[in-house]
Amino acid sequence: MRIILAGQGPFGEKTLDALIQGGEDIVGVLCPKGKSGAAMKALAENSGIALFQPGHMKDTEVREAYLRLKPDLVVLAFVTDILPEHLLEIPSIGTICYHPSLLPKHRGSSGINWAVIQGDIRTGLTILWADKGIDTGAILLQKEVDIAPDDTTGSLYFNKLFPMGIDAIVEAVALIKNGKAPKTAQDDSLATYEPPCDEKYAGIDWSKPAREVYNLVRGCDPQPGAYSTLGGQKVKFYAAQLCDLAGEKRPGQIVGIGAGEVVVALNGGALKIGKMKSEKGAKLNADEFAKDVDLKVGMRFGT
Repeated sequence: MRIILAGQGPFGEKTLDALIQGGEDIVGVLCPKGKSGAAMKALAENSGIALFQPGHMKDTEVREAYLRLKPDLVVLAFVTDILPEHLLEIPSIGTICYHPSLLPKHRGSSGINWAVIQGDIRTGLTILWADKGIDTGAILLQKEVDIAPDDTTGSLYFNKLFPMGIDAIVEAVALIKNGKAPKTAQDDSLATYEPPCDEKYAGIDWSKPAREVYNLVRGCDPQPGAYSTLGGQKVKFYAAQLCDLAGEKRPGQIVGIGAGEVVVALNGGALKIGKMKSEKGAKLNADEFAKDVDLKVGMRFGT
């Protein structure tokens, strides 16, 4: 079974390595130029696999590579482009894609972020058959994981959905080779779709309940970084914990600065912040950041 693998970053590189180690016939690799494609490029070249580095999947170069390599299957491992329909028609078996949510819930490019932000306690991954829609194709397989109360988008991805995803792609390829791969239609009545989780959605409303603020902070950690303002300057928060707070304080008010932390009052609790970052500065331990910008107990974010 002739396979083209398209992907980027560590996930694409580890998926390529797993398929090579499994003895799969990888006839071509597509990855971006620059840092995000460097590891895949090196592995493909060292393994004697045809390499292509287009700017976009819609580029003529991609169609020409598909036609020349005659793939049976195309595997998408962390591809952010939407594939043009003509590419989906070329592989004799089809195209499969990794998506980090339990489809049809959390369609879109930020499924992990929104699962955390919305307070889900379980999520997972889907290997689906790609079609012309956005995450609408038939489901091949799914795997579930718990979202721990202190999980961030980063910990959920790197500790759970990343390694599980590589194993799931390998499993999916084996099912296809053995003619046992399901194609289960998604129930569109259960579908949710969220936009990319960027700074437009990362601003903190301190009037929200404590749990909602905490979920936003951990759902935006490490990207795009939940933020508030102080003195007109944007400040981003990371490595946060939700804790109790004795007495009533105005939400957004700094109520403590200690070793490695800044504590901010919430509506029904407090946010213990481990790391902070200004718009143009580096990410620092919260107490170091407080010292650098002269934060004081009693100051209030969002003013």
